[in-house]
Amino acid sequence: MMAALLVFASLGTNGMDPVGAAIERYRTVESYQVTLRSSYGDNADIIRYSYRKPGFVRMDFVRPHDGAVLIYSPLTKDVRLWPFGAKLFSFTLSPENRLVQSPTGQRVDRSDIGALLDNVEALQRNGEIAVQGEEIVAGKKTVRFTVAGTGNFAVGNVHRYELWLDAATFLPLKVVSRDVNNEIIETVVMDDLDVNVKLGDELFNP
Repeated sequence: MMAALLVFASLGTNGMDPVGAAIERYRTVESYQVTLRSSYGDNADIIRYSYRKPGFVRMDFVRPHDGAVLIYSPLTKDVRLWPFGAKLFSFTLSPENRLVQSPTGQRVDRSDIGALLDNVEALQRNGEIAVQGEEIVAGKKTVRFTVAGTGNFAVGNVHRYELWLDAATFLPLKVVSRDVNNEIIETVVMDDLDVNVKLGDELFNP
């Protein structure tokens, strides 16, 4: 465990700061692809997620709505939704439209790892962090820690995050969000995370 923890500690200025380490590493990421496995209540989603700075997002749905495609452009600030696949008709919607938000209220224009880390950092500024050690997630060594708001402080409706950061990339592989009653809001596992991959314009303009 100590080897991974010492790596994280070396990136902090006042002891170990895994949130700061993750934010610093994410600044070097220009693009990534990942399979998101999200569970909330009795429901579960699987989405192939593609992201390119400064904010292009593409979601290819596997479950539910197999074949549906959703794309957000930071240039137009619009969301295009192809409910039956990218070769058929599409709708253009605002990211504020509930039709293109997740069941937990996640907006597509605030769905990337950077947005998650912003929320975690905001919670950390008004709460406390606890490093809990090293765990294996999907065969990879991770450092697990929690960030919880002081009192009833929450970011959105999240009062506590549990995160597992890849010890090699410092990026999250698993995130659990909880409300002020410590009830799980959502669990997200990030499989096959591939950073700084070439994602051409055609991917976001089918």
